[in-house]
Amino acid sequence: MPEPGSLLAICRVHALKPDAGPAGLTAIDKRPASGPVKVTDLGLYADVQADRKHHGGEWQALYAYADEDARWWAAELGREIPPGLFGENLRTLGVDVNGALIGERWRIGPEVRVEVTSVRIPCGTFARHLGEERWVRRFTAAGRPGAYLKVLQTGQIQAGDAVEPTYRPRHGVPVAQVFAGLDKAGAGALRAEAAAGRLQLAPQVRAAVDLALRAAARQEAAAR
Repeated sequence: MPEPGSLLAICRVHALKPDAGPAGLTAIDKRPASGPVKVTDLGLYADVQADRKHHGGEWQALYAYADEDARWWAAELGREIPPGLFGENLRTLGVDVNGALIGERWRIGPEVRVEVTSVRIPCGTFARHLGEERWVRRFTAAGRPGAYLKVLQTGQIQAGDAVEPTYRPRHGVPVAQVFAGLDKAGAGALRAEAAAGRLQLAPQVRAAVDLALRAAARQEAAAR
């Protein structure tokens, strides 16, 4: 089991801002909260999502991003990447967020339990918020997406709380592999775990599994 890390910051929406996307507004502008913050089944208390078609909900209740990756981006872009700038709720320290397995579970502080469910896909809103050229392409190429979390047990968390992995599934497929694109082996491993009842797949990951297995089947048929 990986060593525990910690929460550097807990971030929730600072203000809704106009956006050119379909919703017309975005809640991506998040800032660190002070003191304890309540975690509900659908995320942080007093946090919101402007585009609920693509953000939030049970499978994307929280978004975690590693400070190590934020510092890499700071060096790459020549600018500070403070907690919340990427729209994350949890800025972690000492946690291999991109190496976390789909279905991996963490204990955060004494009360909250979460499960790694899926991966952040960069969008136009994210690009407009950052104001960096070719941002979606650059973010994708870097392979440092961060992870979405499902809340298994509610409670309170605060900056400085430990983030401790408590369960790692057998399949061995990390967040980074889902982001980069599943191969037949990875997709098959996830489907097998789900079929055995040991893993619930988020809709986004289930779609990625189906896509990868269909592509593999087509390639095998063409090679015959």
